[in-house]
Amino acid sequence: MTLFLGLGIAGIVLLLLTLVFDGVLEGLFGGAGFLDGLFDGLLSLPVIAGFVSMLGFGGALVLGTTGLGAGPATAVGAGAGAGAGWLTWRLSRALMRDEPSATPRGADLVGSSGSVVTPIPVGGYGEVLVHLAGQPVKLAAKSPEAVARGAEIWVEESLSPTSVTVRPVQR
Repeated sequence: MTLFLGLGIAGIVLLLLTLVFDGVLEGLFGGAGFLDGLFDGLLSLPVIAGFVSMLGFGGALVLGTTGLGAGPATAVGAGAGAGAGWLTWRLSRALMRDEPSATPRGADLVGSSGSVVTPIPVGGYGEVLVHLAGQPVKLAAKSPEAVARGAEIWVEESLSPTSVTVRPVQR
């Protein structure tokens, strides 16, 4: 029973180490070139930790609650460990597939509205405040006509990541 409990505790400690050191331990064992990409994460440290801890705790549970010997306890623990390892593998794959949304670009500003912060002279630059992906963005702006401070504008073209061409809204 002590051996099974030791395996269970060792698996939990290994899991905590992989969480705390986040990839450092896998980097240490990643140099084994013959295993590189062979199992596609199936032999990652969290999967191994889940297997070892469930092998130990499952075996200890069977050994302590039934009259069966070490052999059947090991078999039940190995089955529970395989199930825990598989669930850990599936969960980690699902978490790794999480893709961020597309990053907003300057071209996404075209057609958005905003207001003039610094007056825009004819042929010169002023500043406008527009909203990109829900965030206020202050940009340099030019316009074919003079636009006063506080006027509402539409973005017609993105000149660079920090400047746009605008036109005043006609009401």
